[in-house]
Amino acid sequence: MRWTTLFALGLAVSTATNCYASTLIRSATIVNGRDIETTSGDVRIDGDRIVAVGTLTPRKGEVVVDGRGLVLAPGFIDTHSHHDEKLGKHLDATQLLAQGVTTIVVGQDGGSTFPVAKLFAERQAHPAAVNIASYSGHGTLRGEVLGPDYKREATPAEIDRMRALLDADMRAGALGLSTGLEYDPAIYSSHAEVIALASEAAKFGGRYISHMRSEDRELWAALDELIAIGRETHMPVQVSHAKLGMTDWWGQADRFLAKLDAARAEGIDASLDIYPYPYWQTTLTVLWPERDFDNRATAEFVLKHLAPPEGLLISADDGDASHVGKTVAQIATERGSDPVTTVISLIQAARAKGGDISVIGTSMDERDIAKLIRWSNANISSDGTFEDLHPRGAGPFAKILRMYVREKKLLPLGEAVRKMSSLSASHMGIADRGEIRVGASADLILFDPDTIRDNATTDHPTAIATGMRRVWVNGVLCFVDGKATGKRPGRVLRRGKSTPWTAPDGRPD
Repeated sequence: MRWTTLFALGLAVSTATNCYASTLIRSATIVNGRDIETTSGDVRIDGDRIVAVGTLTPRKGEVVVDGRGLVLAPGFIDTHSHHDEKLGKHLDATQLLAQGVTTIVVGQDGGSTFPVAKLFAERQAHPAAVNIASYSGHGTLRGEVLGPDYKREATPAEIDRMRALLDADMRAGALGLSTGLEYDPAIYSSHAEVIALASEAAKFGGRYISHMRSEDRELWAALDELIAIGRETHMPVQVSHAKLGMTDWWGQADRFLAKLDAARAEGIDASLDIYPYPYWQTTLTVLWPERDFDNRATAEFVLKHLAPPEGLLISADDGDASHVGKTVAQIATERGSDPVTTVISLIQAARAKGGDISVIGTSMDERDIAKLIRWSNANISSDGTFEDLHPRGAGPFAKILRMYVREKKLLPLGEAVRKMSSLSASHMGIADRGEIRVGASADLILFDPDTIRDNATTDHPTAIATGMRRVWVNGVLCFVDGKATGKRPGRVLRRGKSTPWTAPDGRPD
């Protein structure tokens, strides 16, 4: 069949689905995702791929986008996301697209859809505007095998059953194993159990990503354990949402990074992801590692060393929903009580109803955050979700561009983009994304570097970012000037899978 006939058929199909055969983005400042340096030029999208980069001439009938004064970059990859939890209600993913995020990686902190194939089937049946990849969660597998009797080490037979479930998830395309070793039920797991499962994932070329056993009291031992897993399994290991979450460790980011640098010098592929906020969000009970919730000494330690009463904001409370949006200090004042008694009673009330409390805790130092972000092997993530009180779901990628690039000038634009695109893709083992190059998948964003900004705060946590002009996912225009187009071309990205691409013979650039 002649090329002209093929082109005509492609144009007809594209028109029928409200897409275009090709789009030319002209005269943009191109940040290719790999290099710090920027260039000025044109990029052509045809179908779901980037087919040309350089100085290009428009084709007849081609959509032409004026990129003058704007930055064209690869779509950002959120390597630690919980947006899958309510993605079914937000298939247009406006909150993500407004930041430039085109791919989310879920199954984090040891929690994943069971089995992972179920998540993939759902997203294939009902695609979103963004791509999705997933880890297999250790906590999920442990819960399936041990059930309610999880407050102990697993037996060899139970570990074998977990390995079999993980095997199935890996065959379905999971990226690797995620752990949340500070959470139930994984907090009771032995190092040997984690090694056994990580080794199973490693057989498939999988990766290990972890909310470590501690981000505060036992931080250094927890980091040593993650590095040991990389040493013993020879698989890449990544620290999830890296932080020094205890006042005693503030100012020791260099110590944290020195451990990772030493591991890398040893040949261990160690990395981290991080979000640009001095406050985290988790369940309040996780701050009691012995699960001794009536222990006043533990409560006093939490409020003195982890987060002060005025720095613990209730974001969800199964005991009393009226507490949401208030701090522990405010609730204590309302009750005429002291913060220690108050925080213990809050936990008791939630647990009496079979629930828990989620808190946003302010306990990190901005100087440490900046050092961790600037580390060459640190990529940006959100740890966020939709409909939440923490602004990290709607703001972190735009915040990096606003605060760390434009205002504080702590990162060159090209380095910031690398940390949100090609480095993220490399850390996740995702092929064909995160770069502007011929043959790469056409996940692209076009934004104004002078106005891009995050607008989400704890008072307005879902306020979308501004300054993003256009977003293409798999070559389809999904976002224009603050609004989603309603297109949902997002795909399931499985471990090690990429779509073969061959440049069309004889097609002019």
